Amino acid sequence: MATTQTQTAMTSQKSNEVAKTQQLAMSERFTNQVLREFGSNVAGAIQVTDYQRQLIQGYFIGIDRALKMAEEARIRKNENNRDHKYDNNLPVTWANTNLNDLALDVVHYARMGLDMMQDNHLSPIPYKNNKANKYDITLMPGYNGIQYIAEKYAVEKPLAVTIELVYSTDTFKPIKKSRDNKVESYEFEINNAFDRGTVVGGFGYIEYTDPLRNKLIIMTLKDIEKRKPAYAAAEFWGGKVKKWENGKQVEVESEGWFEEMCLKTLKREVYSAKHIPRDPKKIDDAYQ
Repeated sequence: MATTQTQTAMTSQKSNEVAKTQQLAMSERFTNQVLREFGSNVAGAIQVTDYQRQLIQGYFIGIDRALKMAEEARIRKNENNRDHKYDNNLPVTWANTNLNDLALDVVHYARMGLDMMQDNHLSPIPYKNNKANKYDITLMPGYNGIQYIAEKYAVEKPLAVTIELVYSTDTFKPIKKSRDNKVESYEFEINNAFDRGTVVGGFGYIEYTDPLRNKLIIMTLKDIEKRKPAYAAAEFWGGKVKKWENGKQVEVESEGWFEEMCLKTLKREVYSAKHIPRDPKKIDDAYQ
């Protein structure tokens, strides 16, 4: 019995090792293909460092995972369409991916240093291009990726950045720059740490070596919700979600992760190039 279990474990381990080896080989082929595609669209030979090549291989793993999840969602949606009138019959696979445009984005973000294997650095989102009958893949920088770019390529790297949501029971007072006040600042107090009420907005405070350059960014709840995606998932932002119960589709209310989404939106705004300008001299020629 023990021998059988050991053999099963060894077989499983060997299968996993084979799968990893195959995935690495595929990611290497993807990297070479991306560089070829990029070279065919941009004049001159493309040079990438070993680290950038590793990042691109990581992009393959992340994109491959996203394609598989999108394909599962496509099949599930087709199965739930009883009349099959609006079925999507184009499989979400590498063969149906627009690699031409993807190659440009992949090289661009790899040279910027974004790592798809890190949380909220860079996310691949497949979209069906009905005109081309292929899937375009948008590479969307996450809030950690935007922060990374801001800190790496800032004209002047901030000493510190404070980002906070403000709730209805908090006390927040902005101290804006004026004739009598040369340094922009704020006062912030949490009056009830365990029952802060509802989110009413948020702020970011960017501090520099020269305090005269300190900057306060304020976002109302309306400002935050304006940046909410048009088709935001209720699982994240809260709202009604559709579920299948007893063979019927019903709507149920989902609390989601509204506060976390507000904080992410706030971080994206504060770390944007609008508030922390990038230095073109620090950015690779390909980015320019």
